[in-house]
Amino acid sequence: MSRLAALLIAVCVCAAGCSRSNGDVRDRSAAEPATGEGVARTAGETPAANRPRVVFLGDSLTAGYGLAREQSVPSLIQKRLDEAGYNYEVVNHGVSGDTSAGGVSRLEWALGGDVRVIVLELGANDGLRGVPVESMKANLAAIIEGAKARGVRVLLTGMEAPPSHGPAYTVQFRQAFRDLAREHDVAFVPFYLEGVAGNPELNISDGIHPNAEGAIIVERTIWRALEPLLKQDRTKADTAGSGTR
Repeated sequence: MSRLAALLIAVCVCAAGCSRSNGDVRDRSAAEPATGEGVARTAGETPAANRPRVVFLGDSLTAGYGLAREQSVPSLIQKRLDEAGYNYEVVNHGVSGDTSAGGVSRLEWALGGDVRVIVLELGANDGLRGVPVESMKANLAAIIEGAKARGVRVLLTGMEAPPSHGPAYTVQFRQAFRDLAREHDVAFVPFYLEGVAGNPELNISDGIHPNAEGAIIVERTIWRALEPLLKQDRTKADTAGSGTR
């Protein structure tokens, strides 16, 4: 990953964190553009409480900073699911400026309902603030363990730290995500913004948050890792159903 891309990520997270640093969130109508002020909401326009859920737990990258609601990655995943015939409800638990510690505090709420998969996108703000890597890793591990204890499959997404904390921190930060995926045996996307970070044509006017086109690329990256988990869930459900006949 280039230094430019890492620097852009640092500025991106800083802008998101400063925009709503106290974690307060407000709901918005579908016609209003999102500004990274994440709120728990179904990505589809017609939520069905009885459907199994795919939950995105993250920061402004999950919330869809600067995008209309339907352009956020969780909403794009909902559209993909509907088109592919998967009967899941996607819930967007993105909060601008959130950290891994914030994710731990929100986990119980995020896992409400029949959650089958959680897409865990946190850590960027930890990197910006120079949070010790071991602390971030422990928080993410707690989220993963909490989800798995409920039988929820986990898709962990990696992030890069800004270069301002030095090369050793950058390397340790990156490795923490890989170690978590290996130690907890969860699905893994090494870099959430792969193919988007550092490209001005794929970011909004500030040059640092993915625009609608960039979000589509991120959605494709996430989908490649998410669909196998949904197929596993479908197979498990089919097996359980056949066993009760």
